Amino acid sequence: MTILPPARISYPETGEYADPRVEALVNEVIGRVADKWTMLVLEVLAEHGETRFTRLGERVGNISQKMLTQTLRQMERDGLVVRTVHPVIPPKVEYRLTDLGLTLAEAFCGVWVWAEKNIERIEAARAAFDARKA
Repeated sequence: MTILPPARISYPETGEYADPRVEALVNEVIGRVADKWTMLVLEVLAEHGETRFTRLGERVGNISQKMLTQTLRQMERDGLVVRTVHPVIPPKVEYRLTDLGLTLAEAFCGVWVWAEKNIERIEAARAAFDARKA
């Protein structure tokens, strides 16, 4: 049994601290999903549905087989993807998002929407910052 430190996050309306298990899970999920490969795999599978390993690597782009394998294994462990091995020669392996993976993809889709709405503001802020530093 893992002993977790007390939660650092409290709910403003009650002052009660969050369940430390929830806080630990949020930190793990953010760390994992903030990894660019997980985000890209989520995006590809959400857009294209069930996809073969090789095609998934092509669609993600610039990812090594090793990194794709590691990313998919961790996503499978977390319940985000299902791996299906078809008993044919040569072996055919496909991946698809679970319902849990789909809900995560939907949640992070908001980041894309936010980025689209705010790209000009961010670029302007960066340009202004860079001009002050020059």
